Amino acid sequence: MGGKQDASPLYRAIKGIVRLCYPKMKVIGAENLPAEPAVIVGNHAKMHGPIACELYFPNKSYTWCAGEMMHAKEVPAYAYKDFWSRKPKCIRWFYKLLSYIIAPLSVCVFNNANTIGVYHDARAISTFRNTVKRLQEGASVVIFPEHDKEYNHILCDFQDRFIDVAAMFQHSAGRALDFVPMYIAPALKAIYIGKPIRFSADAPIKEERQRIREYLMETITHMAESLPRHTVIPYRNIGKKYYPLNISNGAEE
Repeated sequence: MGGKQDASPLYRAIKGIVRLCYPKMKVIGAENLPAEPAVIVGNHAKMHGPIACELYFPNKSYTWCAGEMMHAKEVPAYAYKDFWSRKPKCIRWFYKLLSYIIAPLSVCVFNNANTIGVYHDARAISTFRNTVKRLQEGASVVIFPEHDKEYNHILCDFQDRFIDVAAMFQHSAGRALDFVPMYIAPALKAIYIGKPIRFSADAPIKEERQRIREYLMETITHMAESLPRHTVIPYRNIGKKYYPLNISNGAEE
């Protein structure tokens, strides 16, 4: 994981272990990245998305992460609900315990890596301000906007309010912001970068949310389906035997 220069020794040790253990992923389509900092939007692929981008994304970047994972008191409830609440009832006690055990590790990782905390309460404005700040500093921002609502066999539905950062950025920086689709394919050991779409401040924000969101989801889906047959790592926490293929059984490879 990327990490800050003044990262803690524990984080640096964790980063070293991850580098040794996590497969190297190639970046395909890097020529599609704009010359200026942009918002990179991809499929979450469980933890593969954030890890792959921290390790192998070609440009300086910061990744949106759940703000709750940065605060020890908030980690257990969030981690259990988001990761393990669908586990069989007979073993849920173990995962409730585990959610407390991982809290110190979570705080260490998410506060030392190149992250921007995402909040859905009164702290939400800090997410957008920090995002604009990083963009103005010359870094891109990586966002995984899936939520637990079905879209297709590649993606869960995208939330759309992250697109509002473009209006805030344009007001502050005086230029339009690009959104770049990205498909994470751990089975192919690759990160695929698609062609960007540019935010238009002249259009109503509601229309821009819909236009950009639909372009990103459709483009990522097309990117995934155009690749050789492989297993898709889904957003939802389901058993591996239920993981879908990028190409349906009746389609040609």
